[in-house]
Amino acid sequence: MAIPRLKKYRGPALLSYGYRPFFMFGALYGGASILLWLPLFYGELTLSTEFAVVDWHIHEMFFGFLSAVITGFLFTAIPNWTGRMPIQGIPLLFLLLIWVAGRIAVTYSSHIGWIAAMIIDVAFLAIILAVLANEIIAGKNWRNLKVLFPLGLLIAANTGFHLEAHFYGLSDISRRLAMAAAIILIMLIGGRIVPSFTRNWLVQNNPGRLPVPFNRFDVVTIGVAIVGMTAWIINDVDVYTGIVLLLAAAMNFCRLARWGGDRTLREPLVLVLHLSYLFIPVGFTLLGLAGLFPDSFSALAGIHALATGAVGAMTLSVMLRATLGHSGQAIRAGTAANLIFACIYLSATSRIAAEFWGDNYNVLLHISAFAWFFAFVGFGIAFAPLFLKRKR
Repeated sequence: MAIPRLKKYRGPALLSYGYRPFFMFGALYGGASILLWLPLFYGELTLSTEFAVVDWHIHEMFFGFLSAVITGFLFTAIPNWTGRMPIQGIPLLFLLLIWVAGRIAVTYSSHIGWIAAMIIDVAFLAIILAVLANEIIAGKNWRNLKVLFPLGLLIAANTGFHLEAHFYGLSDISRRLAMAAAIILIMLIGGRIVPSFTRNWLVQNNPGRLPVPFNRFDVVTIGVAIVGMTAWIINDVDVYTGIVLLLAAAMNFCRLARWGGDRTLREPLVLVLHLSYLFIPVGFTLLGLAGLFPDSFSALAGIHALATGAVGAMTLSVMLRATLGHSGQAIRAGTAANLIFACIYLSATSRIAAEFWGDNYNVLLHISAFAWFFAFVGFGIAFAPLFLKRKR
């Protein structure tokens, strides 16, 4: 996905491509905030935020870390889709500073007030949506307007998050809406890049069965998942929601199986895309079972399969591949990449396991948190030279 052309740019390399500042700072923040979350969770630390402790954690994962990564990806991908110039330099720095301001505003909302914090925080995604909409429309790239839908849902979820936290003391519908928006985006973008990258690698390295092209089955699968998540947003987990989510899980598993991931075992950077997407049907399954058998299954297992597994692993998969490709490096997994993916999968599996082995909950929670930290901070540090140096 090479950017077709660039403006003449003489400023810092960090601000030359959209992925560079937002991938680096998003990853570092996502990793560091988890280590801050542990003492907050155990009551050993307090923040000057209007949010409850769990709400701060959830909010910063979706609207701090994930929003930065999504921005970095779309600011790099959309110029390829539209053929228009990428955003660089001062405009890119301005957007990064708005994102930073949002993190400060949320963390210190007790001092500036919840309304001011909400305005500053929501402004980032609202501006990003406006910029992306302008680029897609100006480039007449109509088929990619659909990526704006989950972004709009994230903005609605963020606004609702602040409102619920203030008026009810804890977020509810908004946290589930944020999760749904993230998963929809992965189903849309993942459904595009996973089979595409798989096909490209198989054609060159393992001729034979190829991924099935996007067709009506994919549309129906995404539709069923949206119906299931809508029911989950409104009613949380119950029997009827559970049934739809189990159907969505089965269909997403079939969708993934059609992409030929079993034929990519020799290429880690392709295989991890399939493993990361696998957490979507796993998460739907666990949520569905929690609706049908609430005494035996915790909804938190499904939530963390989606959040830590699908969102965490897929963002790392995409960030790593995009960083290597756009910086002119060979797209292959080295030692650092293999360790990073080992950490994120350890984080996801241990966090899910914590919901089933209560006696080891604290140990598994710490393993998950530190593995997440090493995955994302490790990515930010290991690939910093590629963010800070110009492409040769």
